[in-house]
Amino acid sequence: MLAINYTTMRNRLKDFCDAVTDQNETVIVIRKEEKNVVLISLEKYNQMVKASRNAEYISMIDRSIDQLETGRGQHHELIEVEDE
Repeated sequence: MLAINYTTMRNRLKDFCDAVTDQNETVIVIRKEEKNVVLISLEKYNQMVKASRNAEYISMIDRSIDQLETGRGQHHELIEVEDE
């Protein structure tokens, strides 16, 4: 992980973009008033988004299981579709 200031990033943008994509590096750009940003590859970003969605989905399933175990679930009959 690299931490650089905004001016360095601006002056060497290509170098840092290459480091992020070619070497799987993470770059933190330090800015005034702690308005820092992080530069990561699209691949790493997509992995993070997928992991976040998976965590939300698992949490939803866990809440559903808890509801069933505490008797707050609902029983529904299946709807049968007739063949045409």
